[in-house]
Amino acid sequence: MLFNSYSFFVFFPIVVIVYFLLPKRVSYLWLLTASYYFYMGWNAKYALLLLLSTAITYISGIVIQWLNDNRPEKIEAKKWVVVGCIVANLAILFFFKYFNFTIESINAVLDHTSLPTVNTSLDVLLPVGISFYTFQALGYTVDVYRREIEAEKNFFRYALFVSFFPQLVAGPIERSKNLLNQLRNPKSYHYGRMCDGLLLMIWGYFLKLVIADRIAIFVDNVYANVDIYDGRYLLLASVLFAFQIYCDFAGYSTIAIGAAEVMGFELMENFNSPYLSQSVAEFWRRWHISLSSWFKDYLYIPLGGNRKGKIRKYINIMIVFLVSGLWHGANWSYVVWGGLNGVYQVIGAIFTPLRNKIKENLHLKKNFLPLMIVYMFVTFILVDLTWIFFRADTIQHAFDIIESIFHMNDPVLLANGALYDLGLSKPNFIVLVISLLLLLLADVCKYRGVKVRNVILNLNIIIRWTIIIVGILGILIFGIWGSGYSETNFIYFQF
Repeated sequence: MLFNSYSFFVFFPIVVIVYFLLPKRVSYLWLLTASYYFYMGWNAKYALLLLLSTAITYISGIVIQWLNDNRPEKIEAKKWVVVGCIVANLAILFFFKYFNFTIESINAVLDHTSLPTVNTSLDVLLPVGISFYTFQALGYTVDVYRREIEAEKNFFRYALFVSFFPQLVAGPIERSKNLLNQLRNPKSYHYGRMCDGLLLMIWGYFLKLVIADRIAIFVDNVYANVDIYDGRYLLLASVLFAFQIYCDFAGYSTIAIGAAEVMGFELMENFNSPYLSQSVAEFWRRWHISLSSWFKDYLYIPLGGNRKGKIRKYINIMIVFLVSGLWHGANWSYVVWGGLNGVYQVIGAIFTPLRNKIKENLHLKKNFLPLMIVYMFVTFILVDLTWIFFRADTIQHAFDIIESIFHMNDPVLLANGALYDLGLSKPNFIVLVISLLLLLLADVCKYRGVKVRNVILNLNIIIRWTIIIVGILGILIFGIWGSGYSETNFIYFQF
């Protein structure tokens, strides 16, 4: 079930109303039922995989907790339980997501030898959200092992933690210390919190339907015909894709956080004005925060983090970003995307002392606006270059796009109106530009610590509801709904 589907617009109010009418002691069972129904909307059979991952991590948590309480000296035993849990879950993930990719990669190597290729392949559909709920469940197991949280003894409450429908299929990847504790102590209905959550959902739908899906029409057309369109179109499509993936993914996260808040649950922030970052390292502290912090806590730090010297630190950074690339998709172009981001961070870390020294010698303050704008612009260019590999079908496809961009002769694109023949009319481009300016304004406010929702909620009730109604009407009027309306998937559903 998609957030932008008719079925969800019926499903969500029913879930919320029944949830608050039920006694707190059983309301979580209703949410668990609703979450599995939500997930089974894609493929009912794959709910068994969700249940299997839940059962493995639940049992592992119980065993580790028992060892913590009764056999604290059995450190090796606890490690083996954790290792077994991780291997079992990653094996499921590998089978459905990476088996065919591995066979294809092996065959690509064997093609250059005299050895026969492997003919085995699987015709399976990638379960929606498997990478997300697998990481969330594994994080819980490690947290119990580290004694950062007590194992949840109620299987159904733990199952809800893994399957909570707002963030089940595309995050945020929640931590047990946050969400599981809230599930144990649910909150009562609160009008102000409901309004806050609804405002978040409206903003998320604006990002997805008005901006991301509008950009997708242009980007999909250009990237599907790289041989036809020259570097000017490819450059514009690549820049716009940066905003498409931002608005698409941040749109989902925002709707998820808002939906959870309506029911009294606070999910972690997943995006924080990422394109206002002044370095690639800062970008990754602001982009997909739940995944970045997951890799930091459960991979980077266990590898040694920055505790074993600079060289080891740089190696650990590269490992994290290469794994992150592979997490996003079974394609070498994703690995290149992750590797480039890792290289940026290593180079940035090496030259940070020099950059700081130059600023100090020039007596430039940290908040010197012209320099901040330059840093933001350079960071966006570097990040956008990596998005080309993320969006392209293959590595060669990405290099072809980059070559066309760097070899364009005439950068002027709007003069003859040819731009408006690629799926988006001139009025649509005007709507897009205005929408992107609204996004920029919102991100600047957030960057400066201004919570726009609080400003709206503190207005006179007539003005407040006027803004809400205008926002809803704006989405209905300017959103991209398709012919007869056919909802579009969110980009990160494929991961």
